[in-house]
Amino acid sequence: MRKVFVLVVFLFSLVNVFSQELNATVSVNFQQVANGNPQLFKNLETQVKEFLNTTKWTTKEYTDVEKIECNFFINVNSFGSNNFEATLQVQSSRPVHNSTLSSPILNINDKNFSFRFIEFENLIYDPNTFNSNLVSVLAFYSNLIIGLDQDTFSELGGSEYYQIASNIVNVAQTSGFKGWNQSEGNNNNRNFLISDILSNTFAPFRQSLYQYHRMGMDLMSDDVKKGKEGVVKGINTLAEVQKIRPNALLTRTFFDAKTDEIVSIFSGGPRVNVAPLVETLNRISPLNSQQWSKIK
Repeated sequence: MRKVFVLVVFLFSLVNVFSQELNATVSVNFQQVANGNPQLFKNLETQVKEFLNTTKWTTKEYTDVEKIECNFFINVNSFGSNNFEATLQVQSSRPVHNSTLSSPILNINDKNFSFRFIEFENLIYDPNTFNSNLVSVLAFYSNLIIGLDQDTFSELGGSEYYQIASNIVNVAQTSGFKGWNQSEGNNNNRNFLISDILSNTFAPFRQSLYQYHRMGMDLMSDDVKKGKEGVVKGINTLAEVQKIRPNALLTRTFFDAKTDEIVSIFSGGPRVNVAPLVETLNRISPLNSQQWSKIK
């Protein structure tokens, strides 16, 4: 009997040591909705959180400390007959080596987020089938988050997950929901985002993620100046995109997450020559020029 008990404890401990990839928090804001039952939106929040955190997105084993911290903010604009019109803000971060700091990786606002949700109906994920727009959008961003996270730890390490996200886009294109097609008249939806990430044209974006984080941020605990130099190298690599495609979606996506962090990094500590950096930042992200002026 004791051997059986030990085996059960051991198996239970394995479940806790090795777990799913995401540690997602979910928040549903329904203040603009006058005709909704608050419990419905609370259940939406609960079911989305469970779906994100219990779905096995990869074949790898993640320990609790390796889980990717991320946030999903659903802002419901209107609701009727189980149909929701909303926006979705997705954020993710990764830990900085030998520190208590987290570095923001993604901060994106998806304005094309309409979906149907029925309470207590299972959210079923199949990468090769379109079951619901809610599931497809959540699965797309989950794989995007994992891909970006992998790119920060190994050069071009996220390719597998970007391919899955691209497949989700391809499957969803005939669904009739917005955000999946290149023919929608804008160049900043999910289709363009994943197409650009996988394009060789924008390879410097992915290379910059590795240089900025692994060769920059992660070195700061041992050598702050060397870490700063790695961050500068990452930004200079990202600047190569500007030469090919000014004001590119991926460049904007990078700075939506990184602007405040960059200012903080170069506003104290061991000094490096920031004049060329500020010039580069103003060239590739002029909308943040007021922020770059704080770097001295």
